[in-house]
Amino acid sequence: MNPLRSRGVWLSLLILTSSASLQAEPRPISLDVDAREAPRRLFHAHLSIPASPGPLTLVYPKWIPGEHMPSGPIADLAGLKITAGGKSVAWKRDPEEMFAFHLDVPAGADAVDVSLDYLSPVEGGSFSAGPTATAQLAVVSWNTLALSPQGKGSDDLTFKASLRLPQGWKFGTALPVAAETADRIDFALVSFTTLVDSPVLAGAHFKTVELPGDAIPHRVHVSADSDAALAASPALVDGWKRLVAETGALFRARHYRSYSFLLTLSDHAAHFGLEHHESSDDRVPERALVDDDARRLFAGLLPHEMTHSWNGKYRRPAGLQPGSFEKPMQGDLLWVYEGLTEYLGQILTARSGLLTPEEYRESLALTAAAMQAQGGRAWRPLVDTGVAAQNLYGARPGWSALRRSVDFYAESELLWLEADAVIRRETKGAKSLDDFCRLFHGGENTPPKVVPYALEDVIAGLNAIAPHEWRAFWHERVDVPGTDPLGGVVASGWKLVFTDTIPQMQKSAEERNKVVDVQHSLGFVVQEDGTIPDVLPDSPAFKAGLGAGMKLVAANGRKFSRETLRDSIRETKAARGIDLLVANGEFYATHYLDYDGGERYPHLEMDAGKPDLLTSIIRPLAQPPSPPKPPAKPKP
Repeated sequence: MNPLRSRGVWLSLLILTSSASLQAEPRPISLDVDAREAPRRLFHAHLSIPASPGPLTLVYPKWIPGEHMPSGPIADLAGLKITAGGKSVAWKRDPEEMFAFHLDVPAGADAVDVSLDYLSPVEGGSFSAGPTATAQLAVVSWNTLALSPQGKGSDDLTFKASLRLPQGWKFGTALPVAAETADRIDFALVSFTTLVDSPVLAGAHFKTVELPGDAIPHRVHVSADSDAALAASPALVDGWKRLVAETGALFRARHYRSYSFLLTLSDHAAHFGLEHHESSDDRVPERALVDDDARRLFAGLLPHEMTHSWNGKYRRPAGLQPGSFEKPMQGDLLWVYEGLTEYLGQILTARSGLLTPEEYRESLALTAAAMQAQGGRAWRPLVDTGVAAQNLYGARPGWSALRRSVDFYAESELLWLEADAVIRRETKGAKSLDDFCRLFHGGENTPPKVVPYALEDVIAGLNAIAPHEWRAFWHERVDVPGTDPLGGVVASGWKLVFTDTIPQMQKSAEERNKVVDVQHSLGFVVQEDGTIPDVLPDSPAFKAGLGAGMKLVAANGRKFSRETLRDSIRETKAARGIDLLVANGEFYATHYLDYDGGERYPHLEMDAGKPDLLTSIIRPLAQPPSPPKPPAKPKP
């Protein structure tokens, strides 16, 4: 460009450019959702989508962030009708891409109007495609109710959304509210990315718990199927407050304007956690706040999902940031995205007091024992559980120990523990993985944004904290099958042992899930009705011919129950072996298990010859809140 142009020419160009920019600014898509029939699991939506005359393809969101698979519930889309200028417009589904609908916009039209219904399932499905509504509450996931023009990036599409709820229902969301009346909520103009990233929790039994103590607002919105379920104890609320403080002490920066936990308490909604940048969609059993067993089992859910705001939303593998809900995601770095989050979420659970140190160690022991027993580790490297995540999430439980499941969660927790121990060892305690998190995920406070990364960036970040052969370290553990997963336990100063004492965390899991877990003695977990979902490879049960899906009828000639099975296992200490009567479909057979080890349950035991790093790792970073000062005595 010629630098000698006159000032007048530059001014003219600036005016022309600004006008063109304003004219090119796309009109927003309006999305009006009517959730007044949510109690019978019907959601209605109307969209007005700007369009020009000619061919147009509309797409339903397919690849949902955080779900790591093409889980958009297209099968539950119904009632699709499209009009333009008041006249019906025919549509045709693409025969290869089932999430795409082709139509022709008639001459003279500048928009198409779309009406559709979403049929929330009663059971089945996973994540936001699972059961999302009951008679008393609902979670509105915007991706289930929207179409958009094909080929447009989600950041480039702007939505103006509104929502109607059943009378008397309250709601919570991270989505900014523009206006609210008695029967309608209008939300601020946002990108399609932000809309899908901001679900709404609503219900008849609803409360909000503010979590003060930080300059940025934090809160827990809770909706339940009953008022009684909302009664979180002061100790639990204190744990949530400490979680906010501990994340601040760990990362030393926040990348959101406010943060809302959207906590659903119901036995009739899908149970999971799904991360969002400024909120998390956390769904647990109805009594998870008031029942001690459920509270223990789900204690790590909120810490895990909140950690994702830094690791997964702000920093995200480039392969999981395609920029469109149409494009496939690549999961080869899920051992960082989910695995590091699993590790940090668990230690934050302990640092916040949501689990005691003993409960945390029990949970870690159960994880370590389970990963050590995964027979599929002999053939499938950990990285492949991430690459194949879209297949493994929905895989049946039968023979999962031979197949492997989404082990990039649990096994990666053990690997990141080892990385933390290596940093502490190499720097003689001067640095830890906390320092990596501050470098990689911290910085300055920012609004929501995505900073993508590759493996090279992870390795460079670790080397900046503690120089080490990090590339070889991760290659041996992630890319090569069969590597021992217990290196982190050992490096942190502990060892995995087995005793005849059932850990409290296992007792809680058995009670909530109605199972008997004898996988580390006989080699299986059995359900209350006798069904054996899976059998561990090379276990006594596997060697005796038991298989996934068989049904336990009796142990040593006595009808199966939790007590009779455990009695029979104890007896193997005195009389070797145990006879199990098992049904295989319509056929019955007795299988002799050659076993004499009695009951075996995993625990962690401190290694007296090594420094105890684990206790240091879970020690709180944040200063505990000061106790309230007693009121001043009145002067005489």
